[in-house]
Amino acid sequence: MADGVLELVCECKHDPWGKLGKDSLAGRLWSHMPDAGELDDSETYSEMWMGTYPTVPSRVRATGELLLEHLKKNPGLVGESVRRSRYGADIPFLPKILSFAKALPLQIHPDKALAEQLHKKNPEKFGDTNHKPEIAIALSRFEAFVGFKPLAEIAELVRMEPLESLVPEHTDFNDETLRQLCTNLLSLSPEAVSDIVTKLQNIPLSEFGNDHKVTSGNDHKVTSLLRRLNEQYPTSDNGILVATLLMNYMVLQPGEAVCVPADSIHAYLSGDIMECMARSDNVLNTGFCPRPDRDDVGLFAEALSFKPHSPEESLLERKTSQIGLKGRTTEYSPPISEFNVLGVTLRPKEVEAHRAIQSPSILVVTQGSGGWL
Repeated sequence: MADGVLELVCECKHDPWGKLGKDSLAGRLWSHMPDAGELDDSETYSEMWMGTYPTVPSRVRATGELLLEHLKKNPGLVGESVRRSRYGADIPFLPKILSFAKALPLQIHPDKALAEQLHKKNPEKFGDTNHKPEIAIALSRFEAFVGFKPLAEIAELVRMEPLESLVPEHTDFNDETLRQLCTNLLSLSPEAVSDIVTKLQNIPLSEFGNDHKVTSGNDHKVTSLLRRLNEQYPTSDNGILVATLLMNYMVLQPGEAVCVPADSIHAYLSGDIMECMARSDNVLNTGFCPRPDRDDVGLFAEALSFKPHSPEESLLERKTSQIGLKGRTTEYSPPISEFNVLGVTLRPKEVEAHRAIQSPSILVVTQGSGGWL
């Protein structure tokens, strides 16, 4: 163990949407942990967590002690600026590696005001009072539903016969109309959802028009996404309609990233990602999960924000970081104070060095091997 560098032992979750066995990057990385054992190709490996959050906490390999307890005894490891903040000796961010074979639950993460209310009412379900903005960096081809489509695209889609009754006539189509439309779609009975999904799948592709090709140069249409999601979840799942009709479908290549603010709707679809977020595990789910597990539709809809409102607004710019002294470090800087993410890619015999920063860092090697100088 180098001075100030701790080797961590992390745990991996097994959500049903995760990839199986060796197909899962989260699982493969977890399998390098001490005593992890062989990956089971019949088991899903969905999320490897790193950090101090109590749901899936990391431990210090050398001692087996919880990372948080070690930091409390050695507060200098988190840096002066963090120690003097409200986080104390804790780490103010939560990084994860995610691997998913089908859509994650349709969800939002509450902002601070709502998180405080939910925690007060139900601290067992909502375990903290923090917001949870996040970024997702593609480690493989990454498909995601993130934020809402531009209003004009949604307005055109809902003029179609199976949908027109869901929007009041002679109403300006603005964000509040969209909020009501989202509420209506999430409130439909299983029978009504199945009926609309079936009708939409039977509409000729030509009736959807060129405006409804998805972004990133792909030729998928609403109907093909409907069929694909219907293979993963029951036809009666309200999330199928919300995702395909209202949300931006995006395809990212390794190294590209999206930013998801608090209260922003999202549902990741396939791939492997590095995800980093403010230190929180609060979530409201309303689709792509069993109905008993869904949260209140009214609460979900009221909390919705309308940023991002196009694929372009979702993308997070990456730039060469001034922290990297050899120019081989990329920086992802979301518009929040809790974290940045640095990415380093090295060819054989290349090295990188970083300037000192006054905060804790968690390092994960996602591919290849190397040495620490």
